[in-house]
Amino acid sequence: MIRKSGGEADWDEETLDLENRIMETGYTPEDQEVENPLRPRTFSEYIGQDKVKENLQIFIEAAKSRKESLDHVLLYGPPGLGKTTLAGIVANELGVNLRITSGPAVEKPGDLAALLTNLSPGDVLFIDEVHRLPRTVEEILYPAMEDFALDIITGKGQMAASYHLPLPHFTLVGATTRAGQLSAPLRDRFGVVLRLELYDPRELSKIVMRSARILGIEMEADAALEIASRSRGTPRIANRLLKRVRDFAQVMSEGVVTLQTARIALDRLEIDELGLDQSDRRMLSAMIKHYGGGPVGLETLAAAIGEEAVTIEDVNEPYLMQIGFLTRTPRGRCVTASAYLHLGLPVPGRLREDGGSPEQIRWEEP
Repeated sequence: MIRKSGGEADWDEETLDLENRIMETGYTPEDQEVENPLRPRTFSEYIGQDKVKENLQIFIEAAKSRKESLDHVLLYGPPGLGKTTLAGIVANELGVNLRITSGPAVEKPGDLAALLTNLSPGDVLFIDEVHRLPRTVEEILYPAMEDFALDIITGKGQMAASYHLPLPHFTLVGATTRAGQLSAPLRDRFGVVLRLELYDPRELSKIVMRSARILGIEMEADAALEIASRSRGTPRIANRLLKRVRDFAQVMSEGVVTLQTARIALDRLEIDELGLDQSDRRMLSAMIKHYGGGPVGLETLAAAIGEEAVTIEDVNEPYLMQIGFLTRTPRGRCVTASAYLHLGLPVPGRLREDGGSPEQIRWEEP
């Protein structure tokens, strides 16, 4: 059984502040309708992340054979890769309840105490964006994770009293997109630390085909691969694009998603073959046109293209850096030769000779 604490806005306040883009990897309210029926319930249904799956299966089987609760698990990696889904699978495989909340939703120590005291033995507590827990709440969590107990102080001065409240043994599954922002004491209390990687197009195409079957969409394998190749290696984006392509298919090809329909739909959505959308291309073009490919500072770039700095940092930059179109240097962001070629622009001589970024060249110039 799954329980969720707080409203939809508790999932991730930062996500809701960003521009509502189809290529946004963060969780949006629309994803509640899309993802829930598509979420795998068992490891056999979960596609990809083979190393993470295999290790988790072993840890779960070992814990069940010892009749103990599973060690606390930390899942980290880019958003949209299935951390929440894995938490649900862990609870399902253990045969226990799952309680879901998020870091920003647990504002006070009392909120955490209410969550922990309502758990049954062996239950899984999933905290999304665990790095955003308030410091006062995090300190209460330490003894709960380590000793399965809460130390609560009530009253002030001479009337102060300390209570030691035992807790049932439970498993905390924490998820974060920014593992570096976790405090060392919290990170060290997780017995299992696993990183989720971006999916390759072949794995994503299997996810798209599975989602299409569940949603009752007739789809060609080539069309699924086309959607997958433009999804930035992220299942959340792939499922979102599938819904949009389905709309085109219903009007253009009698509800059947063909390769041609998928290409037309994605082209009209201005998503190119590498998954770059109009915002990504506008950002790269502005850096090339106005700043010679860089280096350029984040705030300057945000003002130049009319985007929020947090949107550039959380949405545009990570993927552009992963595919080698952008680099970060001490003096700012720089566009690489690969980005020039992708945009159909002539590559400057300094990049052709070195193959690096403008910043790298400039540091070497006398």
